[in-house]
Amino acid sequence: MSNRITLVDTTLRDGMSSVSHRFTARNVADIARGLDRAGVSTIEVAHGIGVGASSIQYGFAAETDPDYVRAAVEAVSNAEIAVLYVPGIATLADLLGAVDAGIRTVRVAVHCTEADCAEQPVKWAKTAGLTVMTFLMMSHKLEPETLAEQARKLASYGADVIYVVDSAGALLPKGAAERVAALRSAVSADIGFHAHNNLGVGIANALVAAENGATFIDGSLRGLGASAGNAQTEVLAAAFERAGWDTGVELFPLIDTAEQIVAPLMTEPQIVDETALVLGYAGVYSTFFHPTKRAAAKFGVPARDILLELGRRGVIGGQEDMIIDVAHELAGAAR
Repeated sequence: MSNRITLVDTTLRDGMSSVSHRFTARNVADIARGLDRAGVSTIEVAHGIGVGASSIQYGFAAETDPDYVRAAVEAVSNAEIAVLYVPGIATLADLLGAVDAGIRTVRVAVHCTEADCAEQPVKWAKTAGLTVMTFLMMSHKLEPETLAEQARKLASYGADVIYVVDSAGALLPKGAAERVAALRSAVSADIGFHAHNNLGVGIANALVAAENGATFIDGSLRGLGASAGNAQTEVLAAAFERAGWDTGVELFPLIDTAEQIVAPLMTEPQIVDETALVLGYAGVYSTFFHPTKRAAAKFGVPARDILLELGRRGVIGGQEDMIIDVAHELAGAAR
C-alpha cells in the first residue's frame, strides 16, 4: 500500500459555517494563497452548505459563490479549487457558474442512503472534464457493507473519489476503519474520509481511515467547520508525517496561515462544547449546531433535549425545519 495521502482543505467551505458564511473574497484569497504555498493540492470554497445555498434557510453569504471561486483561483499557483454540490440545494446552473469561475473539481454530497441522487451531477461533471469527488454524508447511519453498496452506485456513475463522511462527528475509530475498509474492498475509485470532531477523535479517525485504504483526507485550518469543527489540517499534516505518511505539504506554512490569517477571523474558539458533544453523541448533522442553539434560546428549552430528540427521530441534513418543530413541542410539553 502506498504511503501517499492527499490532504484536501475545507476551511473555505465547511469553515464558512463557523463564521456564518461571512468570509469576504479577500479573506478567501488570503487563505487560499497560504494553503497553496504550503502545497495543499485541492482547496474547497464557497457557501458552507455548498453552491447555491446562500438563502434565508441556510444563511446568506457575504459574496456570491462565483466571486469566492474567482478569488481563490486567482490567488493560487498550483492548487485546484473545488466546490460542494448538494442535489436538491444546488442546480446544474450553479455548478456551471462555478465552472465558468474556474473550478476543476466538484464534490457531490448526498445522504448515505441516496447515492442515486448523485447520478445526474456526477455524469454532468465528468462530461465537463471535472474531477469528481463524492460524499456519503452521515456515514455512521449505515453499516459498512450497506454503505459499500451505495459506494458502488457512485463508482458506476464515474466518481473519481468516494468519501466516508462523518457529518455528525459520531464515528469512533473502529467504525471509521470498518467503513473505509468496506468501501476499499467494494470499488476501484479512490476513497476519502471527512471527519468532524464532536467526540474528540477526528484526527484518530483520519489516521485509521488512511490505514484502511483512504488516500484523500479532509481537514480545515484551526479545525474551522460546522459544530465542533473538522480534523485540523495542520495537525493532520504533523500527525501523518510522524506516522510515516507522505502528504506533500509543508507543515510550517500551514501553521503560519492558520495562526496569522485564519485565527484572527474566527468569531469564537472551535471547541467541543456541550451542544457539539451532544450533537455527535446523538448522531445529528453538524450544521444543526447554530440553529439548535438559536431555537433553544427562543423557546427556552435545553439544546441538549432538542438534539437528543432530533437524533431519536433520525433527522438528516435538509430537515432543518424540524429543529423549530421539536423545540416548539418540547416547550409546550414543559408548560
